[in-house]
Amino acid sequence: MKSNASIHWVVGLCMACLAQYAGAQNTMENPNWVEEQVPPPPAYSKANLIPIEMPLYVSLKIGVDPNTVAVGGDGIVRYVVVMLNATGTANAAYEGIRCFTDEVKTYARVGSSGEWTINTDPQWKPVNGNMPSRHAQAIARQGACDARLAPSTVDVLKALKRNTKPSKRDWVF
Repeated sequence: MKSNASIHWVVGLCMACLAQYAGAQNTMENPNWVEEQVPPPPAYSKANLIPIEMPLYVSLKIGVDPNTVAVGGDGIVRYVVVMLNATGTANAAYEGIRCFTDEVKTYARVGSSGEWTINTDPQWKPVNGNMPSRHAQAIARQGACDARLAPSTVDVLKALKRNTKPSKRDWVF
């Protein structure tokens, strides 16, 4: 009986720790959750993008600049994603994924001008919503989120790199 009590105590302690960690990232456990002040869009490079696997019907090449990936204290994974179309035109977006609610927000975009255009009223939208490209969902599933939690920046980068197929690692953007 004593060993069962010890096991229950350890399991309870582990669950309490997990709940505390998850509580920092969600509104159900933390009704006072607010998004941190969003840093300005970071500089990005197309040189070392981590390719993101997309469905075959998506003709864009999608990549995340690893130097822009950051996990905030609010549980938001922020990054710059670069999209290259068949004609060679590249666009970029500065986005954030809230893993707990499975939502994405676009803070800014870069078009052909090369300058950031800030979204003055960004809104949270489901990552699996009806968007032209489901890249946010792919980024979330391929490493930005782990069981509805945002892992550390290092773990996000490891997962994104691990989930890149070898045939995509040599993409040139």
